[in-house]
Amino acid sequence: MTSTDLKSSLRDLFITAAKEVDCGGGKKAIILYVPYKLLKSFNKIQTRLVRELEKKFSGRHVLIIAQRTILGKSYARSIKTKGLRPRSRTLTAVQDSILEDIVYPTEITGKRTRCKVDGSRVLKVYLDSKDQANVETRTDTYAAVYRKLTNKQISFNFN
Repeated sequence: MTSTDLKSSLRDLFITAAKEVDCGGGKKAIILYVPYKLLKSFNKIQTRLVRELEKKFSGRHVLIIAQRTILGKSYARSIKTKGLRPRSRTLTAVQDSILEDIVYPTEITGKRTRCKVDGSRVLKVYLDSKDQANVETRTDTYAAVYRKLTNKQISFNFN
């Protein structure tokens, strides 16, 4: 697929924000925030788009994440709209969705929370082994970006 085809695919799409994150060891990653409603459209062309952007920004990994809203526990609706806080707007749901966005082309096959003796928690995420060759070099970046966005320790394994 040529860049003109990519350009025509991008015509109706836009990003809301971009952020550069330090991943340690002199590496940096660029996070592109896109509107939640356009995420599916971005996912269709994500592999090509990320490849082109990583060529342009040499030495940096590019990640596409949807802009999501977190509503607090004390969320009160207006008189017009009745009901509880949607599950998709809770903190844990948004953090799980961010994790899925970060590792997108790869599927998450399992998650375990490891509680250490000192009280710290590490989330172990098991990724699909069929994508191991493509993703293995990026797992440190994924962990650093997730840590920056959610303040949670995470480690990636393949099975």
